[in-house]
Amino acid sequence: MLKKKSKYVMAILGATGAVGKETLEILEERKFPLESLRLFASKRSAGEVLSCQERQWTVEELTPESSFAGVDLALISATDAISREYGARLGAAGVLVIDDSGVFRMDHDVPLVVPEVNAHALREISRGIVAIPNCTTTPLVMALKPLHVAAGVKRVVVTTFQSVSGTGAAAMDELMNQTRNLMAFREARAEVYPYQIAFNLLPHIGSFNDGGDCSEEVKIVKETRKILEAPAMRVTATTVRVPVLRCHSEAINVELERPLKSNEARAVLAEMPGVLVYDDPARRLYPMPLDATGKDEVYVGRVREDESISNGLNLWVVSDNLRKGAALNAVQIAECLVKG
Repeated sequence: MLKKKSKYVMAILGATGAVGKETLEILEERKFPLESLRLFASKRSAGEVLSCQERQWTVEELTPESSFAGVDLALISATDAISREYGARLGAAGVLVIDDSGVFRMDHDVPLVVPEVNAHALREISRGIVAIPNCTTTPLVMALKPLHVAAGVKRVVVTTFQSVSGTGAAAMDELMNQTRNLMAFREARAEVYPYQIAFNLLPHIGSFNDGGDCSEEVKIVKETRKILEAPAMRVTATTVRVPVLRCHSEAINVELERPLKSNEARAVLAEMPGVLVYDDPARRLYPMPLDATGKDEVYVGRVREDESISNGLNLWVVSDNLRKGAALNAVQIAECLVKG
C-alpha cells in the first residue's frame, strides 16, 4: 500500500498521448497533492514541455535505463508492450502502478477497479499494480452496479458505439481528414482502420477469435464479471466503431432477478455516485456524445421496461472515454490510495 505523505511524486508513462494529456488536466482540476511530476514518452516527444498545476514539466524519453527513484505512483497509459516491460518492474520496486492497458486486468492477484463500484478491491494490492478497466466496461458497470444491488442482474446484452479517440490521436486525425476529403469529393484513405470510418460504422474492434468475437467484446464480458464479483453473470457484447471523435455510447439490455419498474430504476441509478440520469423523453432529453464530452459523469437515459422478457430493462449510456473511461478513473484510484 502507498506510504502516507502530504504530497506525492508521480510518473506518467505515455504523457503526451490523448489519455496522458487528459490526466494532466484532471490532476490540475482536482488539485491532486503533487510534490513533483515525471513525464515519460517516446524519443520523438522527449523535450516537449507540458504544464500542470501552474508548473512546467519536461518530457523525458522512456528507456530501459530510465530511473524511477523517489517515485511514489506511476500511471501507465501507453502500449501493452510498455505495460509489460515497466508495470511489474515498477511494482516490484515499490512504486504503486495504475495501469490502463489490458495486460494485468484479468490477473487474479491484480485489482481491477472502478472506485464508485469496487473501491474495496484496493485493499488487496499484492503486486503493487492496480488495473483500470476497458473504457467501455467502466460506464457499463457504473450503470449495472445499482441495478444489481436493487434487483440482481441475471443477463446483460450490450452494444457499444465507440468513438475513434479510443484508438488514439492518429484515428481522430484520420476521421477528420477523411471527412474533409469526402466533402471535397476527394478519396478518403484508410490507414488506421481497415476501412473508411467517416460516414461509416465498423463492427470490429480488436482482433477476432475462432468463435468470431472481437477481443474488445471478450474484454467487456470478463471485466464486467470480475468488477461486479459475479463470475456466473451472463454477459454478451457487440462492439462498433463509429465516426464520433469523443465519447463511447452503449445500448444496454438487462434481465433482472426481480421486477424493477423504470421509475424505480431511474431512482436507484440517480443515487449512484458518478451517474447522471438524463432522461425525459417528453422533452427529448437523452444522453448524446456532445453532452458527455469533457464531463466526468456517466450519463444514463432512455430507461424503459422491456416487455419481451421477464424483469427486463433497456438503458442508453454515454461516457467520455478519455475521462471516466481512462484518465479520471486512474486519478480517482490514486486519490483513494493517498487517502488510505
